[in-house]
Amino acid sequence: MFRIRRVYDNTLALDRAAIAQVQDILAQQFSDLSRKEIDSLPAKLLNPLKYQFRTLLFVVDNSRNDIKGFALVNYAPDLNFSYLDFLSVQPARNAGGIGGALYERVRDEAKNLKVCGIFMECLPDDAGLCPDKETLRQNRARLRFYERYGVVPIINTAYETPLQEGGDCPPYLLFDRLGAKKVPGREAARHIVRAILTRKYGTSCPAGYIDMVVDSFQDDPLRLRPLRYIKTEPLAVQRVLSLEQRIALVVNDKHDIHHVNERGYVEAPVRIRSILKGIGSVDFFEQQRVRRFQERAITAVHDPKFVDYLKRVCAKVEPGHSVYPYVFPIRNAARPPKDLPVRAGYYCIDTFTPLNRNAYVAARGAVDCALTCASLLFEGYRICYALVRPPGHHAERKVFGGFCYFNSTAVAAHYLSRHGTVAVLDIDYHHGNGTQDIFYERADVFTLSIHGHPSFAYPYFSGFADEKGEGPGLHYNKNYPLPEKIDGEEYRLVLGRALKRIQTFSPRFLLVALGYDPAKNDPTGTWSLEATDFYKNGLLIGSLRLPTLIVQEGGYRTRSLGANARSFFKGLWEGMHRP
Repeated sequence: MFRIRRVYDNTLALDRAAIAQVQDILAQQFSDLSRKEIDSLPAKLLNPLKYQFRTLLFVVDNSRNDIKGFALVNYAPDLNFSYLDFLSVQPARNAGGIGGALYERVRDEAKNLKVCGIFMECLPDDAGLCPDKETLRQNRARLRFYERYGVVPIINTAYETPLQEGGDCPPYLLFDRLGAKKVPGREAARHIVRAILTRKYGTSCPAGYIDMVVDSFQDDPLRLRPLRYIKTEPLAVQRVLSLEQRIALVVNDKHDIHHVNERGYVEAPVRIRSILKGIGSVDFFEQQRVRRFQERAITAVHDPKFVDYLKRVCAKVEPGHSVYPYVFPIRNAARPPKDLPVRAGYYCIDTFTPLNRNAYVAARGAVDCALTCASLLFEGYRICYALVRPPGHHAERKVFGGFCYFNSTAVAAHYLSRHGTVAVLDIDYHHGNGTQDIFYERADVFTLSIHGHPSFAYPYFSGFADEKGEGPGLHYNKNYPLPEKIDGEEYRLVLGRALKRIQTFSPRFLLVALGYDPAKNDPTGTWSLEATDFYKNGLLIGSLRLPTLIVQEGGYRTRSLGANARSFFKGLWEGMHRP
């Protein structure tokens, strides 16, 4: 089995290893390629302005991350064309289908980019241009491969003129019209050919060579050679969802054991079922199993005594019963009550978050989901969704509350921060006081929260605009407390400002604490966002094009949860993959 994925840059270890393997293949199979050209690959991925192309690298690898093949594509948005620079497969007995899968992914990407077509070079199948019989055989096999897709040489030009007099096997220029009826006209073709020769070959072309080749394009529109090897209709462009285009979905398989059957308790299992039903019709989700992580991942952000307390008290609560905090020892916080149920108020910020037999287990399961998603970002996914309950963003370092026990968002953010800076964007209706508390003195995790003003919205005591962080974390916490009544357009103005702050911070990872409680008629909110607003919010967030982890927080109007979730993720996906 193999998979296709796009490598965007060399910031992750997985991608650095992939680039190194691609460079090895280039060195082994393209002997005429200079070491300087091979070594420039990482820079091309990172700096399209310098090289005048946006370089796209698609790789095929296996479960051990061994590269089996790759396609390197140059995209010129100024002239609206793609150029297939290299497509190579490691020679192996089990390499069948890899070349075709790669080229189909290249075609799909070109179609998404709305280019006029794909250009490429291919050595000739004419014995007059290539006298060596073995080379000629290989050239014909390659041209036969591309003809399956309707890709043929452009004829009646001087493109296949050797750079040096007397040279042999000069390449054809091939064109894939991607199923379109029209082909480029003369003037467009001349601009494209000049760009290919100038940007790819630069000064290696002799004086006057580029002008001579460009001027030889006289046909208007281009003329293409008839199919020579394939008698059937060319293959149409197929949609290919490679790994980076899929959203990894990780669902807390232990969430429904935490079910409080009490009137008014809105944090119920039906929330997850409603969201799953809503996103079930979207084909880019790919569910992954939950991986289990050790407790030290939690104690990295939560006080170990607090974690131990939750574990012990939950284990002692009788099945079917709940303990609610009712004593809050704020006068002498240094001496917590000895009785575990009474001590709940020592570790809690409200009176409506119960402790029961399954709260600890469910909260641990939510953390495992968030960490699973974080780890999947290192395996090639660009978006991962931890669909969990109970939520977590109200859980501070030493306290729980707001239906939250462990801060899954913060645990995942800390995990990611070991590999680069992280921005945490909280778009739940309520302030993420727990995430703020945990990272308030850190500069490597930038926390932003858009929420109802604490003068009227839970948790009431945090989320003010003047809370900006302390010590090293000063100016790395940003709150956007908003009025009691706002609509989607007003919300997006604030979201746009927050996203600009994130762009300035330039994190390696984005973590979104996602709440659907800004929705119209949510029982815990006062705003009026509808499905179309969640789509537009997702579109804006996706346009950052960062490796993104979504952790589910609030949202309690089950009638609209599914539609809002589906709309948000459609927008997020489109924003991430727009040309």
